[in-house]
Amino acid sequence: MKHVAYQLYCSRNFPPLENTFAMLAKAGYKAVEGYGGILGDVDSLKRGLDSAGLIMPSAHMGISDIEADPAGALATAQALGMESVFIPYLSPEERPKSSADWAAFGKRLAELGKPFQDAGMNFGWHNHDFEFHVTDSGDMPLDLIAAADENLMLELDLGWVRVAGLDPVGWINKYAGRIAAAHIKDIAPDGECTDEDGWADVGHGIMDWAAIHSALQSAGVGHYVVEHDNPADDARFAQRSLATINKF
Repeated sequence: MKHVAYQLYCSRNFPPLENTFAMLAKAGYKAVEGYGGILGDVDSLKRGLDSAGLIMPSAHMGISDIEADPAGALATAQALGMESVFIPYLSPEERPKSSADWAAFGKRLAELGKPFQDAGMNFGWHNHDFEFHVTDSGDMPLDLIAAADENLMLELDLGWVRVAGLDPVGWINKYAGRIAAAHIKDIAPDGECTDEDGWADVGHGIMDWAAIHSALQSAGVGHYVVEHDNPADDARFAQRSLATINKF
């Protein structure tokens, strides 16, 4: 694996960021994934990363933020040495409803990604579960996004694939060659970890990581990003998840 990164959104409830960097370095991480809320002061962020011996090869940036200042978004990604930028989410009111609207959204992403791709970066979409809700025409939105442009990449969030009731291995195989990164996220057994929204530390839930890791390696995915949407203890999550991945 080229990168095993930690999505910094996991620690949003455990400020300050400098403490998170120190915790991650102590746990053995070498890379992190950023998100829009922390990207405002690039110089300070870079100093913090450098001080902890961390890199940020990827980040989530909001579609409205990039559209409002595409040159600024690109400059931020370049200043931090990113290899990949992913649009992470659409609020319910923003989400297309029809197949045609989802296809148009894919084209919108493709246009937005061109400056990043021209600069040598991957650009694409990070899924939740709503992209697997079939439209009235019988299409899956994720397929429509991917079909918009073969240069659009995916950051496949495997936990959300499973929440949608689908097989992560099948979707890894389906989009082999288009997956620039994967979110390594686990799901607690029914009724457990209710205080953490039903998510689990990687390796402590129901996901079949042996099969998933094998599929990711066969698909050439070398960028793993561990994530938990609401850990009660981010250090516990970071440490146990990395220990699991180191045993893959």
